[in-house]
Order: sequence, then structure tokens, then C-alpha cells
Amino acid sequence: MSAPVLSARGLSKAYGSRSLFERLDLTVSIGEKVGLLGENGAGKSTLMRVLAQREPSDGGTLELKRGARVMLLDQRPDLPPDRTPRQIVLEGLGAWHEVKQAYEAAVERSAAASGDEALVAAQSELAETLEHLGGWNMEHLALDVCARLGVIDLDRPVGTMSGGEQRRVALARLLVSRPDLAILDEPTNHLDTETIAWLEEHLTSPSFPGAALVVTHDRYFLDAVCDRMLELELGKLAEYSGGYTDYVEKKAELLAHEARVEQNRQNLLRRETAWLRRGAKARSTKQKARIQRAQDLISSTPAQREERGALKDAGQRPTRLGKTILDLEGVGIDLGGRTLLGSLDLRLVSGERVGIIGKNGAGKTSLLRCILGELPAARGRVVLGQNTTIAVVDQARADLVESWSVLDNVAGFEGAERTSGGTVPLGDKVVTLRAYLEHFGFDGGAQRRAVSSLSGGERARVVLAKILKEGANLLLLDEPTNDLDTATLAALEELLETWPGCALMVSHDRAFLDNVATSIVVFEGDGRATVYPGNHETYLRLRPPPGGAPEGPASKPPPKAAAQAARAKPTTLSFNERKELDGMMERIAQAEATVARLAAELADPSLYAARGTEVARLRVEHEAAEAAVAKLYARWEALESRKG
Repeated sequence: MSAPVLSARGLSKAYGSRSLFERLDLTVSIGEKVGLLGENGAGKSTLMRVLAQREPSDGGTLELKRGARVMLLDQRPDLPPDRTPRQIVLEGLGAWHEVKQAYEAAVERSAAASGDEALVAAQSELAETLEHLGGWNMEHLALDVCARLGVIDLDRPVGTMSGGEQRRVALARLLVSRPDLAILDEPTNHLDTETIAWLEEHLTSPSFPGAALVVTHDRYFLDAVCDRMLELELGKLAEYSGGYTDYVEKKAELLAHEARVEQNRQNLLRRETAWLRRGAKARSTKQKARIQRAQDLISSTPAQREERGALKDAGQRPTRLGKTILDLEGVGIDLGGRTLLGSLDLRLVSGERVGIIGKNGAGKTSLLRCILGELPAARGRVVLGQNTTIAVVDQARADLVESWSVLDNVAGFEGAERTSGGTVPLGDKVVTLRAYLEHFGFDGGAQRRAVSSLSGGERARVVLAKILKEGANLLLLDEPTNDLDTATLAALEELLETWPGCALMVSHDRAFLDNVATSIVVFEGDGRATVYPGNHETYLRLRPPPGGAPEGPASKPPPKAAAQAARAKPTTLSFNERKELDGMMERIAQAEATVARLAAELADPSLYAARGTEVARLRVEHEAAEAAVAKLYARWEALESRKG
């Protein structure tokens, strides 16, 4: 087993009278990837901040490997608002970035004082140091991580960016820094499915040799990345080897064993209690021991796990659905001079649950805003049925009043705590609002807490309690699974699977879409959106191969036009194409030679000492040459596929 990068012994933390965890022991080894589970409010984020030394513990010790660097991706990263993503991410390169800045300053001084041998020597020494720290390509690698995570506006102050954009900048900085231990609190939030897949691969590749401790609701991510799972429950840590699937299997076995043990305890308790009631007298050592055993059984009540009701029974059932629920007829969306959606046809029927996926900025949330009437359709029309009532869960959970209590927010008015709060349907009965909120895991004390003090998952539960109380029949859910614990996530999936109304769900959670969606709308870029039947796994099977032209209800040409196009398309190569193919390998070899020549120039330290002003031009030429090689290979593959 690898040496530990972090060891914690006897950690405790409480807020007032509320204890989050007591005397926890935890070790993370070098290069290990560990998942951390626990219900919302159990203290996962607090534990991570304690391990990252952002918060003090109330007791215990924390030891790090000598020289080890620990970095935390917080749910709300604190970035300097006047800095740009480029500056913040490149600062993550640490010593390399400092030497690079010193080198650039030396180049300027050398240019101003031409012929100063001392400056030239200092410049050359800095260039050698840069080579030792990773070479001149480090900046390209860092900016590639930004591109992979969807950080596009590299020179815009982060203070003008949304919370999701800031989190992607913070994640890029962490990955570029390559810490010995990365503590990641919900790293998949605000990432699309393609980016999450890249992040999974990156964290398990040699590009990221450090250890990671991860809190996430993305079950596929935990399976792909983690080799050990921890669960924070009732203030204690339990450990399970393997990924999330292994955890589920072992947890089920543990609960079944606990149920058997508790059943045996109850049976023995009944027998011993009956014996005591018959008037047992302590006349012998054997009888005294039996009385003590009975008293021990009575006092040894097992720790109670929090039991929540099923969300499918919560709130009002949807109002009656009409013949028309929601029809999108050739709907197109333009925003900021850009076409987000060319044309989309979609008709909802009772019980349909449509997952919406695509890259960040593709237009997924804009489609929901268009349906709500907040954003006018540039083309086509949105038709809502007369009986359609809509409830919304947005990414920011913005429908909550921060200063109000949980109970006030769900009741819909301030001061509900001083009244009964009214009554709410719950399954086949009517209960008080306080009893209704207990169904969502909020006991009497939690109901009085201000929303501003809640964790992200607790806020999500408040929103669910609020919208289910209103009895809508069309749910618009924008990233509904963000910050949810696995218990609430499973309850939400069960609710939607039995939901008699309809739902449109923007989500990057692949497991959620596999369990719930009946169809998938994919925003494919350039205004294209395609509808696929089935869940996310079905979409992956049905989608065209990479590089293939997407086809589907939203982009398919009329049958007559398609037939004419099929007749017009050549099935073999033309004379000119055959000639092009014959000379293609020679052209590729020439292009690769150009790439190699430019790379060799950029790797030569003397370039930076003697011709520093040419570096920027050579880098541009190098990138263009690499793009030309990729384009030639793509053309060669296309011609080869049609050959003969």
C-alpha cells in the first residue's frame, strides 16, 4: 500500500449544540481516489474544509506528508474578481509561472539594453530553468485544460462571470496545479456530459498523479474514478472498498445484517422483559447476571438513521391534463446575434420525461426560458395546454427567500412559524405543513433555520417541497440533481418514474437520465437539436459516430429531398479524388515535418535568448501546422472510407 499523503486522527467538529462528527480517523494514500458520501447536512463539506485546513477542527490531529500540497475545490470558490481566468489558471503552474514572468521581464530589459551580456546570461539561465520545470509547452497544456472545461473568455474578469463559470475556472486552476491531494466538492456541477467524461479520464490518467477526495452526486463518476468509498453517517465514517456500485451492494448487505441483529435483539428483549415482569428476584449470581443483561438490552437502543418518506407520496398530485400539454412547433431561439436553436418540434404526452443535454452555452436553459415566456421564440411557436400548470426548479434555487425560514419558504409567506402553516396533501391523507416537511428530512429545529444557512442539497430539498406542494403537472427542472445526496436523488427518481404529469429535465447526470428519461433532446451545436427515444444509454447507442452527420426529427430532410440527395451522392471516388488520395500521404509527411521543425525551434533555449520577439509568431505557426496535419488526416480518412 502507498504511503499516506494525509492522516487524520480523532477529528471532531460541532456548531453550537449540533455535532457534525466526532473522533473521526481518515487516511488518504498517495495517488488514491476516494469518494465521500453522506446525506445533505451530514457535514461532508465541513469535513473537506477541515481536511484542507480552511476551518479548524474542535479536536484531533491532522498530518500531511512532508511538502505535500492540498487544494480544495469549494462549492463557492473565492476568486479575485479583478483577475482573469488566464491569470488565475497560469498562476496554478506555481514556480513555472513565476520563472516565466521573470523571463519575460528579462527579455524586455535585454531589448531595452541591447548588448548587455549580463542580461543575456540571466535570460538564458531563466530559459534553462523553464525547461527544467516542464518546458515551453506548459502554458499550452494549461490553456488546453481551460478549453476542455469550457473556460472560453480567458481575458474577462471573473467578477463578471456566473457562479458556474467561476467554478470551472477554479477547477482548471486546481488541475493545472497538480496537487498531491485534490479535495473536490461537487466537481461535476456546471459541467456537461462530455466534459465530465474528460474529467473522469484526466483524474485517472498519469496527467494527474495526485490523490483525490471527491464529494459528488454523479454515481457514474464515482464508479469511473474512485477505488474506495467513505460514508459519513451519524457523525462516524464507514469505509467500503471499490466504487459506487460496490458500495451499494455492500451497504445493502450491511443493512440486511443490521436488520437481522435488531430483530434478534427485539426477540431476546421481549423474553427477558417478560421474565422480569414475572417477579424475578436476585437470589443468585446467575439471576443477577440475567437481570443486568435485560437492563443492558433495554438501554442499548441502536443509533437511528434518518428515515424520510417517499417523495412520490408528497404534496398535491398533478391537476388534470388536457389533450394538449406542451407542443413546440418549429421553435427557434436566437440570442445575442447567435442562433441557439434552429428548429425543434416536440409534443409531450402524459407521463413523458424529456432529458435535455448538450454543451454549456448551447441553449438548454434558454429553451426552458422560452417555454416559460421569459425569452421570445425567434421562429415557430410554443403551445401550452389550457390545463397545463408549470413548476420550475432552476439552477440557482432562486425561488427561495434567503432570510426566511424553511417553513416560511414552503408556506409561501413570512411568519408561518407562528401559525400552523396550513395543511398539505400527503398520499391519501392531509397533514400539517410541519409534518409535511418532516417527510423531506426537516425536523422541528431544521424547519426554523434560515435558508441562507442551508447546504446546497438542503436548499434543493426545500425547493422540491415547495413545488410539490403546489400541484403542477409540468415540471421544468434545470440541473435538479446538483448537490443532492444519494437518498434524496433516489427519492426524486422514484417520484418522477410514477409522475402522472410531464417533466423537462436539463441534466448532466447520466445515471439520473438513464433511470428517469423517456426521451432525450440533444443540443449538438450550430443551432441543431435532435430528439432521441429512450434514456441516455439508448441515445449513446443511437447517435451517429463521431464525425458523422447527425440525423433525427429536428434535422431530417423531407423524404423526397433525402432520396434525391442519396442518388446524387457518389458512392466511389471521382478521378480528381483518387488523384488527391494518391498524393495524400506525401502531403501529410510534409505537414508533419513542418510541425517537427517548428517544435524543435520552440524547444531551443537560444531562441528565447537571442530572438525572443519571434516566440509568439513561431507558436502561432506551430499551432496552425498541427491543425493542418489534423485536417489532412481527416480528409485522408474520409477518402479512404469511400475508396472502391
